[in-house]
Amino acid sequence: MGRIPITRNGYNQLQKELENLKRVIRPQVIKAIEEARAHGDLSENAEYVAAKERQSFVETKIREIEQKLANSEIIDQIPTFSGIVGFGSTVTLKNADNGETVTYQLVGPEESDIRSGKISVTSPLGKALIGKEINEEIVFQTPGGTKRYILLDVS
Repeated sequence: MGRIPITRNGYNQLQKELENLKRVIRPQVIKAIEEARAHGDLSENAEYVAAKERQSFVETKIREIEQKLANSEIIDQIPTFSGIVGFGSTVTLKNADNGETVTYQLVGPEESDIRSGKISVTSPLGKALIGKEINEEIVFQTPGGTKRYILLDVS
């Protein structure tokens, strides 16, 4: 499996989430299991079952984040010529059909979040943007059909 690109900020966020799970959430779950166990018969103890399920969820999440961190390659920003889109670039686009403008940052797949303006370089739009210059038309396929944007700004 190849290395997955990630911004330094995205990597740090994953590390913070992992630390919180290990140092705060895991001990809370262990305490909840101990308290539920003290109530007696485990076969009919809903609190115990719920705490064990929560423990399983937390341990799975910890392993997932550790795997993401192990497979990540921090890329602060791939240097490109001024005005050319690369990993880490922030782009402003104008929808060629309705004139609406949007701004996105190109990030790795593990940290993409459309609601916060971060799209993956492996998404259809992300792939179409790489190497483009200001004023170029970006045309790409989505499950909903063909989309067209004009690249207004790159930073």
